[in-house]
Amino acid sequence: MDLPGVRERWVRTGGVELCVAELGDPTLPTIVLVHGYPDSKEVWSEVAGRLAERWHVVLYDVRGHGRSTAPEPLRGGFTLEKLTDDFMAVVDAVSPDRPVHVVGHDWGSVQSWEFATVERTKGRIASFTSMSGPSLDHFGHWIKRRVSRPDPRGLGQLIGQGAKSWYVYALHTPVLPEMAWRGPLGRQWPRILRRMEKVPADGYPTASLPRDASHGAWLYRDNIRARLRRPRPDAYAHVPVQLITPTGDAFLSPSLYDELDAWVPRLVRRTLPAKHWVPRTRPDQLAYWISDFVGEESGLQPTGELAGESGGATGGVSDGQEAPFRSGAARTPASGAHADRFSGQLVLVTGAASGIGRATALSFAEAGARVVAVDRDAEGVARTAETARRMGAAAAWAEVVDVGDEQAMEDLAERVADELGVVDVLVNNAGIGLSGSFLDTTSEEWKKVLDVNLWGVIHGCRIFGRQMADRGQGGHIVNVASAAAYQPSRALPAYSTSKAAVLMLSECLRAELAERSIGVSAICPGFVDTGITGTARFAGVDEAEEARLRKRTARLYSIRNYPADKVAQAILRAVVHNRAVVPVTPEARGARLLSRFSPRAVRGVARLRPPL
Repeated sequence: MDLPGVRERWVRTGGVELCVAELGDPTLPTIVLVHGYPDSKEVWSEVAGRLAERWHVVLYDVRGHGRSTAPEPLRGGFTLEKLTDDFMAVVDAVSPDRPVHVVGHDWGSVQSWEFATVERTKGRIASFTSMSGPSLDHFGHWIKRRVSRPDPRGLGQLIGQGAKSWYVYALHTPVLPEMAWRGPLGRQWPRILRRMEKVPADGYPTASLPRDASHGAWLYRDNIRARLRRPRPDAYAHVPVQLITPTGDAFLSPSLYDELDAWVPRLVRRTLPAKHWVPRTRPDQLAYWISDFVGEESGLQPTGELAGESGGATGGVSDGQEAPFRSGAARTPASGAHADRFSGQLVLVTGAASGIGRATALSFAEAGARVVAVDRDAEGVARTAETARRMGAAAAWAEVVDVGDEQAMEDLAERVADELGVVDVLVNNAGIGLSGSFLDTTSEEWKKVLDVNLWGVIHGCRIFGRQMADRGQGGHIVNVASAAAYQPSRALPAYSTSKAAVLMLSECLRAELAERSIGVSAICPGFVDTGITGTARFAGVDEAEEARLRKRTARLYSIRNYPADKVAQAILRAVVHNRAVVPVTPEARGARLLSRFSPRAVRGVARLRPPL
């Protein structure tokens, strides 16, 4: 393996020799990474390098794959029982005195389910992280339940998974799979992975692929039919399990895991917006979740970048002169909605001192995210960060930055990337209000609105979006626009213009960044009871009249009484489901509908004078 500090050894078991690689300090708890089909241990190289900073990491080539030798004959040489023998031999060699934490992907997960459920491995495994590979026994019971008690939903799940399993049928045919892998399929596979799975062209897969894939076909032939026909009734896991489900997996349906809670003593569910080969496409998130789970099961408090250091008790406020990301306050475990999706993810929210921004930061905190709260209001943003930690954020920091200042945003992005990593979710929420006729609005007032409402969004999207794209592991950008983006008003020309520009920018970015697995959502709230009315400007009036108008507007918004928390929840759902445009509040949805189907009515509404 092309990683610094790798130590290799050979383990003989059952007539084969297994190539085993180790990284990290062997006195630390051991994590064993088990690869799938048609891979070798190199599929884990990116994840292993990250984990080795804190753990003793072990990888091995499954028999017949990579540099491990193949059994003779191949038929009958890949049964789950023999794979368990191999696993036990590796564990006894690398961690003879302590149980190990197992992580499996694809067929590595399938066989690891066997390890985690058979009697002879008790006491040798401390935890199991599974991704993209179910237990064949659980799968067999899943099928039997749907066949014996058919209903439309269950039959639909059977048909759907049956269609996804087309490759299983193909691999059961004699000779042809081997010919394909040693011929055109083996030569084209790297290009297929790059095109279909967005796997980086970084030297993976290795040159042993045709041999690995040909031998690995016997994993299916030796196990699938026997286990699905006669699944073990006692396939209960004797260790805690973390299930990571890629939502875009082309080979496995999420419904396969619907009844999994009945089979494990403790189950932690995670979802990841990615396709099947997540060890190559999402190593940062996998390393965080694995490290967090292993740390919890080992009784070790995660530390450092993988775990996410917390801001200090003062709120971790920075004036932009030095990195604010100091370790400190403890956190409450996440239990909010979407914790399976956002736990440990790095989320940056602008305009987070109050209103929608504060509510959004706290909603991500409840979901266990690491939150960077940004605002010009130092005291307000510090309160947000402190509350976020109490509500379950894996970590939270406060940053005092003017989003309209391009250099300040560049500096912020550099500090965050250096200290915490690349942002996973960016919420461009900072905004200011300005009301008044076009003819009364000065060029200076136009500049202030556009600097924050539009240029702040542009700076965020350009700077943080570039980091997401360069990292190559996806992400999501949320731009908070407004129903005013598509509902014109004679009283809001500057504000509506800025928000309409944000909406169109979001649509353009969504089209451009889709090929990089970066989602973009525009959120369009209507009348929401936030603090923006207290700071809104009114063009063409004196200070006394402006104060009266602010008070009147604030009262109308409070009577409407639509809370910012509901907008925050809409933002989280937009990220989870990768929604393009999300109107929030009934009036925003109604205006959106009218703008599409009756633009004349929208123009008529625009001529009405606001009741101020």
